[in-house]
Amino acid sequence: MASFTPYTFIQCPCHESAVQSRSDDDASFTTAQELNDDDDDFAFDPRAQRSTFSLYPLEYLLYCDVCHEIRCPRCVTEEIVTIYCPNCLFEVGSSSLKTEGNRCTRSCFQCPICIGPLAVQALETPPEPALLSAESAATPAPAGPWILTCSYCHWNSSEIGVKFDKPQGIFGQLQKLRYGEEQSKHVVSGDTSPTKSDSIPETHKARFAALKSFYGSQTVSANPGAGLSGLGDYGLSSPGALTRIMSIYSGNTMNGLKQKNKSTIMREADSANEGFRPSDLDESAAISQLRRDGWDGTVTREQAKTQVEEGAQFADQLWPIPYLLRTKRSKRCPVCRHIISKPESKVSNTRWRIRLVANNSIPTISIKPLNPPPGSGLLKPLQPAQFLLTFKNALFDDVKVTLATPATTPGRFASRVTVLCPEFQIDANPDNDMYLDDVLRDGDKERQRQRGDESIHQAEAGKIWERGRNWVSIVVEVIPASLRLEPGKDGSDASPLKEDEDILEIPMFVRLEWESEATNDQVGTTTSKEKDAREKRELAYWCAIGIGRISQE
Repeated sequence: MASFTPYTFIQCPCHESAVQSRSDDDASFTTAQELNDDDDDFAFDPRAQRSTFSLYPLEYLLYCDVCHEIRCPRCVTEEIVTIYCPNCLFEVGSSSLKTEGNRCTRSCFQCPICIGPLAVQALETPPEPALLSAESAATPAPAGPWILTCSYCHWNSSEIGVKFDKPQGIFGQLQKLRYGEEQSKHVVSGDTSPTKSDSIPETHKARFAALKSFYGSQTVSANPGAGLSGLGDYGLSSPGALTRIMSIYSGNTMNGLKQKNKSTIMREADSANEGFRPSDLDESAAISQLRRDGWDGTVTREQAKTQVEEGAQFADQLWPIPYLLRTKRSKRCPVCRHIISKPESKVSNTRWRIRLVANNSIPTISIKPLNPPPGSGLLKPLQPAQFLLTFKNALFDDVKVTLATPATTPGRFASRVTVLCPEFQIDANPDNDMYLDDVLRDGDKERQRQRGDESIHQAEAGKIWERGRNWVSIVVEVIPASLRLEPGKDGSDASPLKEDEDILEIPMFVRLEWESEATNDQVGTTTSKEKDAREKRELAYWCAIGIGRISQE
């Protein structure tokens, strides 16, 4: 059995907004305020299906210093800062996405076989003996043709008959080779205006743009008043809307009621210029190629998904893949709209301008066994075990911690949990790098362990186990449950053990209280009393602590 590493997951408070809107008959999910009740049925269940999407490690969380709340990746509001190509690191403007798509239009391509980067190389031909130059003469540059090659799987574009005349502008040359001279300009932008050619390129984007334009014109002609439904454009530029407005002021009514126009029947697209393409049901050529090339000549599901255009069935139909553009995004608090994370706008710079991580505002929680069990390290059922729960303060203020846990863990296998010291205070984090006290304390503990003096230090209720500069360790006692269930006894579920159901996971409610400097949002002079003023802050959240696996023997 694989070794188990204790973990601590923290629940984001955005879970409470979804919980408060639940139905009255659903009592399996509760808010943190319901912990004050003495009934243990209202405790947080970390094994519930809904809880899986609200628990995160502390490293994944951010902290809003205005709302003083935890923010997870699901509840923040993201804004795009920079759009760039991950291969050439070229920054792309947001306005060019609509016209050029979300692919890099430079010479950045991926291999369709192994998704590796492709490089532009020349197909060198052996020189003629009559044209050999002297050794001192400069080596002439290769004249081409040029191909795209992969250094990993050794695939090259000549396998599909693609060669280029020059090493620059590979994207444009590839579009011309694939879609033709006249159709390549419609591929990305999907421009299908009537002034262009009647033939529509065989691409999904171009066909969709043609169908959208056709049915949009059909909707306006069938219902002239449909143009007034837009919020940004009120449709005053359309002839149908102007006719409707004039009919209102001219009094073109009958018996005080407006005349109802006859509904116009909309027709379907029936030409290639309107985006219509009949399906080719003749698959005799594909069957013949499958018999000739076999299984190795077909396309895998992963290779077909990475293609820009769908429909590839054989290896000779795979085209080089332009790199998909990526973004740098800033994150805002959904309540106060305060920026809590913002990267540098320069693509090559990996630093952050603003990064309010939760590690700097929330004490870290770690747990380890007080007396590690010998052997496999599994917890023995119905035998008490003690663990050291350590809180480390990252703030520069003293923090008061209040803990609460249910008497028994939720789930089919109820283990008993007892926190010997539920209330304690952690000292502030000193602004220095002096760790001499911790080093000396660790040395004293090691000498006591070698002399066998550990029995002198006993866990007592209401007292902390050990205290450091900015950390406190307390003792948590657990009695693991037995994993054996007798069928039909007390109406219990005797189904087989599910995956990770033998993990002992403790739901714990943590409440933090501390005093910090008051934030002055008003611009102007402040008195000395206002500078020295301190305000009280509170933070409460649920966390799930996994301590080990229970033995099934």
